[in-house]
Amino acid sequence: MTEQEATLLITLIPGVKPATLGEICRQFGSFADYFADPGALPEELAAPRRYFRQHAAQLGDQLEREQENLSRQGIALLSMVDERYPVLLREIYRPPAILYVRGNPDALALPQIAVVGSRRASRSGIQQAENFAAALARSGFAVTSGMALGVDGAAHRGALKSGKTIAVLGSGVDVVYPRQHRQLYDDILAAGGAIVSEFPPGAEPLRHHFPQRNRIISGLALGILIVEAAAQSGSLITARLAMEQGREVFAIPGSIQNPMARGCHQLIREGAVLTETLDDIVSQLGGFLSLKAQEAESTEDACAPEDENEKKILHGLGFDPLDVDTLQQLLEMDVADITVALVNLELQGYIENLGGVYQRIK
Repeated sequence: MTEQEATLLITLIPGVKPATLGEICRQFGSFADYFADPGALPEELAAPRRYFRQHAAQLGDQLEREQENLSRQGIALLSMVDERYPVLLREIYRPPAILYVRGNPDALALPQIAVVGSRRASRSGIQQAENFAAALARSGFAVTSGMALGVDGAAHRGALKSGKTIAVLGSGVDVVYPRQHRQLYDDILAAGGAIVSEFPPGAEPLRHHFPQRNRIISGLALGILIVEAAAQSGSLITARLAMEQGREVFAIPGSIQNPMARGCHQLIREGAVLTETLDDIVSQLGGFLSLKAQEAESTEDACAPEDENEKKILHGLGFDPLDVDTLQQLLEMDVADITVALVNLELQGYIENLGGVYQRIK
């Protein structure tokens, strides 16, 4: 029996708990060796093997059908002895014994940075997530996130502009959640990325699945960037898991009036790297990045607006929120020119209109 067959086979045996799967891997090294071993075992470990021997013909038929089903859906099954199983994930406390991967399993071998944050992120947070993810993907990282609304989705979209991205789900890899991300799910696969889960195909996105998913997000990555997070949030759980796993944690600070910045501020107090630019990540993980700080700066220059009025206003804004009257006094420009430029800058995603006050976001 091959390891692939043995891995799929044990998923077909009813009542086998994740902890039992992990213990089998630790004791036997592989599922194939477990089924082949004739020796006596404690009841918890003996039960799945006994069930297999009692129902071998039935399980053989199920195995054949399930192999065809997974092949048809493009789903790979990776046990911990599979050479495609991510090395960093194997090192965490209680790694998933089995991973389901839809798409490109080789994407898991890329160095990864996780980018996560609030589902109710501000427009500024969404833009920051996209920008950082795009820059990280350009540098050669795969960007890993949880495909949730808000920051997660923005991180995947940003990465797709220049590289690959990996989505870790709290459901089966064939269950798109949230449903609004159906197109994003398809785009990730089309771009050579991967959809990953420890839950079997068809598994629904149950609440208790998500803390388990979070340890995989952090476990896959060299480091994790928190964009926006409330004081009590899943993103903070993921960040603290990353700290426990020995990963670098990066956090973007925000306004003290923004409740979505409080989690990031708390992480910074606990030792996360205060992150304002890509260079803050480069300085910590420079050995893994092909993009140097100078390249990041030149990219920023290349992405500046071409119109002279727009450049002038963007420079004048800095990163302080200003209204039109204040801009006119600072720049000594005609109000009509300022208004036109502000509209164009907003459409291009450089600024955010906060009820008549304008905030630069990139």
